[in-house]
Order: sequence, then structure tokens, then C-alpha cells
Amino acid sequence: MTVGIERLLERVTKPGRYTGGEWNSVVKDWDAAAVRVALAYPDAYDIGMSNMGLGILYDLLNAEADVLCERAFAPWSDMEAEMRREGAPLWSLETRHALREFDILGFTLQYELTYTNVLNMLDLAGIPPRSRDRGEDDPIVVAGGSSAFNPEPLAPFIDAFVLGEGEEAIGELAALARGWKREGAPRSARLRDLLALPGTYVPAFYEARYDDRGHFAALEPLDPAAPPVIQRRVVEQLPPPLTRPIVPFLQTVHDRAAVEIQRGCTQGCRFCQAGMIYRPTRERSPDEVVEATRALLAATGYEELSLLSLSTTDHSRIVPMVEALTETFPDLRISLPSTRVDSFSVDVANAIAKGKKHTLTLAPEAGSQRLRNAVNKLVSEDDLLGAAANAFARGWTSVKMYFMVGLPSETIDDVAGIVEMGRRVKEIGRTGAGGRARVRVSTSNHVPKAHTPFQWARQETAEELAPKHRLLKDGCRAAGVEFSWNDPADSRIEAILSRGDRRVAEAVWRAWRLGATFDAWSERFRPALWDAAFAAEGVDPDWFAHEEWDTFAPLPWDHVASGVNKSYLRGQWRDVFREHTVGDCHHGACNVCGVQDAPVADCVAKVGELIELRRGSRTFAGEPLELV
Repeated sequence: MTVGIERLLERVTKPGRYTGGEWNSVVKDWDAAAVRVALAYPDAYDIGMSNMGLGILYDLLNAEADVLCERAFAPWSDMEAEMRREGAPLWSLETRHALREFDILGFTLQYELTYTNVLNMLDLAGIPPRSRDRGEDDPIVVAGGSSAFNPEPLAPFIDAFVLGEGEEAIGELAALARGWKREGAPRSARLRDLLALPGTYVPAFYEARYDDRGHFAALEPLDPAAPPVIQRRVVEQLPPPLTRPIVPFLQTVHDRAAVEIQRGCTQGCRFCQAGMIYRPTRERSPDEVVEATRALLAATGYEELSLLSLSTTDHSRIVPMVEALTETFPDLRISLPSTRVDSFSVDVANAIAKGKKHTLTLAPEAGSQRLRNAVNKLVSEDDLLGAAANAFARGWTSVKMYFMVGLPSETIDDVAGIVEMGRRVKEIGRTGAGGRARVRVSTSNHVPKAHTPFQWARQETAEELAPKHRLLKDGCRAAGVEFSWNDPADSRIEAILSRGDRRVAEAVWRAWRLGATFDAWSERFRPALWDAAFAAEGVDPDWFAHEEWDTFAPLPWDHVASGVNKSYLRGQWRDVFREHTVGDCHHGACNVCGVQDAPVADCVAKVGELIELRRGSRTFAGEPLELV
């Protein structure tokens, strides 16, 4: 049954969020499909359409002749009100079928503050939010993404979590669904089959146990077939790049063509979850990127290309790649979403700027060398100041710097160092940019994340952060530097959900019932609802956010194997207070983090070749550049 939405569209803002029909979207015959999958992103269309992972899975599934894959996003409050008033279920964009009619409904989890939207979308779809309440005709609800590496705060609501990289797993899941439909498998059998799918966690077959203090003690399998530890999925070689992405109707967060040039990062920043869970580093060749770009431009009409990676200028062949792109596509604007804090990165950015030299973004993360060493951010003050001088000398007029506040071992002197760094960059800009320099400092509050060395760290309270924010605000104003920060209230909820167990899941349920949705949007975030939910469910939020945990105590996510082992993370946590650093193993010796033992290609292969490449100098944009 298709959902009639025309009457709803007349009464909402941005109706283009809900209509489908975009260029490169795929519409298949509903009745002819053997397997029907809906991919759901628990945020507005404007945000979700910028997620490359969703686009990759959509493309892979629709490439299978008998599989139909469609999309759904969280409806904004005005559309939700109209849907509830009219009794209209949440629908897919392509054929406007109700989500409850699909065989599989898959959620992408990228940010903890979207969790209440997951429950709201299930409810709007007419699917019971709790897994235990679903019947034979309800779809299997799966979830993946970086936030799924601690699945427990959503465990009662998701039938199965696919942990790690999904390109191969999604095809295996579709194959299972074919068999289920052919054999008429009951729901219980479908869930049991998922236990055997590598990288898949099925919460219904596990029970959480707590100690006498009420702290998490263990997650115990309830069935012999349930593995005590689930290994994440890793693709050994990057699949072909996405070259026919859907071109959105509306302006989205990243409205441009994009090629993933590299996956993984081994710089080893101790606060960074992505740098731990997406190891090892895998690269695309310059030739592959050029050919992907050619196909992308032909299929989309975009005039701007983003080279995606956790740290783009760490790609071992970034120079020949950029040279090839600029030579092959002389009118193409190229952007780097993430760059290292050094002059080499500025040179790369300068070569692709095409005269568009407005803002260069750098991420020193901490205001002192001592603290950068503690968090293993391997850049120096000379790197930063040299990069700023290079940028202003080459015509850039604005530098934006990202820092974190509340990092473990941070002192007020470290925070003052952020102001001093902003002041010095501003002074460089007054000379290098002819007095037109704009310098912006943006800070985020540290949130401890699962599977990082900081998973045991406490988050500073709002009261502890307040004097640091005042120092930054007053100091930056005096230095002529713009300053922005995020609210400690939403950072606190993010920390609770990041380190939560199944008891926190009950608070997620309660917060949603109280009206919490779109918590990631500042205008919609209401912390009082969350405090009421924690109180109602007997959850101590301070334990999850503001307590430092014992490094030998059980963790709610111990059943998820991210590849990086716990002993390595424990050693890295100790090194925070010794201010010891470790190098990037992609360009040097193996750090024995645990990934080297995983059943994937040798993560340190070709290191010698990479080092030799970086020892030489290359000519780039007419100038010799040293690659180290």
C-alpha cells in the first residue's frame, strides 16, 4: 500500500524532504522484488543525504536485480504533527510504501543524540519500538555505523546490529532475507539465523548482569549459538567508489561530489573513536580517483569535488592525485574536508583552491604542547604557526582552528594556550594577509567514547567547564579572535549515551515518551526531559558522564571487538599522564594495537615503500615540496 502524501505536503516547510524523485534515485517494481530493504537515517533529509555510507549501501543493494532498496529520513516536527493527525505512516521516498511493509529496515547510527529519533521513526512507521513486541509481519530492524560500537543504549529497540564496515555484510543480509521469504521462516528463526552472520550482534540472545553496587558486570549469552564476542566487519580492499549518488533536491550539509580516497587513520589521537575503529588504513590510487571523478561529474553535474578521508593529506600519494585531478579537470573546484596542521597541507590546499581562498580549517585540538603530547596529537606549535604563515602568504584570508576543552589532564594554563595560539595566528595574519585576516577559534567539550583510550575518562561537569569558557571568551575577544563553543548540557547527554548500558536504554525510551526528538538540533534540545527520564528510570547520569572508571572493570561494550585490543587502549590511557606519544604506524613501525592480528590484509604492508616515497621531494604546482 502506498501512502498518499500530497495533502500533507501542502502544510509543511521544505516539502522536498519527503517527495523523492531526485536525479539518480532508483525506483524498482515493488511486486517484482524478492527482497525489500529500507535504509533509514534518524535525522532530517538535509543531514542524512550527506552521509556517504547510506549512499554506498543504497547503490550496492539496488545493483542486485531482485533487491529493492529505498530511503527514509526523520520527519521534522511540522510533518510529524500532520502525519499523526492524519494517521499516515512513515513512508519510503522512492515508492512511498509504508516502512512496516519492508523486509528489512536499517538505521545508520552516526551520533548518539539521534537515538530518540530512531524510536520516533519506528513509532511513526507503525512498528513497535521494542524488539520484543514485534510480530511476524514486522520488518527485521537492523542498525550499524560508528555509534553501534556501543549498542547497549539502543539494544532493546534493535533486532540486530551489524558492527563495522557494511559493504559485504549488507549483501549477506539480503541473501538471508531471500531464504526467509522463500521458506516462510518465523521471526524467531530469522533472529537465530542472524547470530551466524559474522559481525552481527542480536541483543535478544544476551542478558546484562550488574554487581552489588549496580554497576555493569557482564553481558551473558542466553543461547549456545550466541558468540560471547562479536568481531567487527572489515573490508580488505575498498570497494569501487560511489559514482552515481543521488543528487538531492534541497541544499544539504555537503552538497558536492565526493570520492572516498582513503579509509582509516592511524595517527592515534587518543580521543578519536573513528581513528580506532576504522583501522587499518586503506587507500585508493590516483588513477582510480580520477576515473571515479570523471564518472561522478558525468552522473551528477556537480562542479565541486570533496576528497573524503579522516585525514586527507595523509594519503601517501596525495601530491600525484591532486596533480592528476587539477590537470584532468582544470575547472573543477576541489575541497579537502580534513587536513593536517602543517605547511605541506596548506600547499596541497593552495594548489586546489582555484582562487577560492577564504577559510582554511586546522585542528590543533589542544592549546599546549604538553597536552597535545598527552592526547597524542602529533603536531607542534611550529607546525601550526608555519601553516598559518604559509596560508596567509598564499592569499588565504581566514583561518579556523578547532580545539577540545575538558581533555584528561587539562589545566587552565592549557586553556590559556588556546587564546595565545589564536592571538599569535591573528598577529601573523595582520602581516601576511594585509590586515584582512580573520581568525576563529571553535571548541567542543570532550566526550569519552567507547573503544578509545579515553573510554575510562570522566567528562568535566558544566561547572568545571564554565571558567574555561569564560577565559576563552574574554581572551579571544581581547585578541580580536572570534570564538564559538558548544553547550555542556548536550555534551553531557552525549557522554551518557556514549558510555551507557541497557539501563540507559530505558532512559532513552522515557525521554522519547516525554517528547525528546531531534536532540542534535540546539533549538529542539531540552535537557530537562532527559533529567526527568534519568530520574524516572533510576539511572545515575553522573556515573556515566562524570566518573573516571577502573581500567580493569567490565565495560558495557566488551562484547564488541573493534580490532584494537583493550590492553593496547589501557596502555595508551596510562601514557596520557606520562605524556608519551606513539607514531603513525602507516608511515613507520607497527604499534601492536591488535589490528595486525585481524583476518585482513597486513595493515603495515608497503610501509617501506611509503617511507621511501616520503623521503624524496616532488614538484607540486611548480614548487618543490618535501613530503616529510
